[in-house]
Amino acid sequence: MPVIDFDPPERFVTDTVGPPGQRVFFLQATQGSRVMTVSLEKDQVRLLGRSIAEMLDQVAPEEGSEAAGEAVADNAPLDTPIEEDFRVRRLSMAWDAGRHVVVVEAHDTDPDEDGDDESLPDAESTAALHGLRVVLSPAQARAFSVRCARAVAGGRPNCPFCGGPLDPSGHICPRANGYRR
Repeated sequence: MPVIDFDPPERFVTDTVGPPGQRVFFLQATQGSRVMTVSLEKDQVRLLGRSIAEMLDQVAPEEGSEAAGEAVADNAPLDTPIEEDFRVRRLSMAWDAGRHVVVVEAHDTDPDEDGDDESLPDAESTAALHGLRVVLSPAQARAFSVRCARAVAGGRPNCPFCGGPLDPSGHICPRANGYRR
């Protein structure tokens, strides 16, 4: 599986395209003229940002502080044209203690999905599989985590009863037995 490395990236950001309720979430890594854009789910962005923040609080509280993240924050929009390289199915992150960096990986396949040898791709389809690996300093990782939270919060407001997203036309709330306000 070809994995594209950004070690270190000039930019690593997440953002959305589209109106609330129809947004598509993207991760974008940039290094020189090389740009890689991958799409993923809102919950993946939320969990990745939260997990990075929790990890930094434990392993690099000073270098990965919110103040350090603000110093390197990237608030610019995604680079255009936005062309999806692949859809993320598996995300992982790790702390490299030797280098003192956060490593984030995104892949378009989950090899443990079925758990049997028949699910392994053959040699011809392996060329179509992709991966992205990004190495971030603790400050860059904190800035990315804050941007993840901001991207997720920028959508539709949540229902005060069930927590589900509210549509402009209202929604059927399961906690109110389907009563539409």
